[in-house]
Amino acid sequence: MHDMLPRARGVKPAGSFTPDGEVRLDFDDRFRRRKRYETAGGIAFILDLTEAQVLRDGDGLELEDGRVILVRAADEPLVEVRAGASMPLMRIAWHLGNRHLPAELHQDRILIREDHVIEDMLRGMGAVISRVRAPFNPEGGAYGEHNRSAHQHHHGHGDHHHGDGHHHHHHD
Repeated sequence: MHDMLPRARGVKPAGSFTPDGEVRLDFDDRFRRRKRYETAGGIAFILDLTEAQVLRDGDGLELEDGRVILVRAADEPLVEVRAGASMPLMRIAWHLGNRHLPAELHQDRILIREDHVIEDMLRGMGAVISRVRAPFNPEGGAYGEHNRSAHQHHHGHGDHHHGDGHHHHHHD
């Protein structure tokens, strides 16, 4: 029964607490407002935030009874994108950003969620693509409730501006 479970209504930054338990969550489950979780040690609780927010690896969920649950980012299936001979990584990042895809940026690679349409596009432009399992921690600002889906290539956003007078319309 959910009413009997303790609620987590606050998030503590990494390193500011001693954990009483741990949950390992993929990116979708780390971007919620309300959901039931259970730690590996059997502590069941309800995440009950005022609004959805991204829980980062190492954050703590503060239960109303004072316990704190450590959040760990779980490995999930991702696509690793690396520069190719004719495709610099910065150009790859621009193409992904132009499509508003959640992306985790590194010096020598970009991690994205599996998306066959985007993967084919990147391969066609000369990027090197491989499948990996890793925690997904996309950059802030590029994602929101409207684009968390792994199938976001359809873009039904309508008209929007990209600054410097550039304007275009996405087609479904």
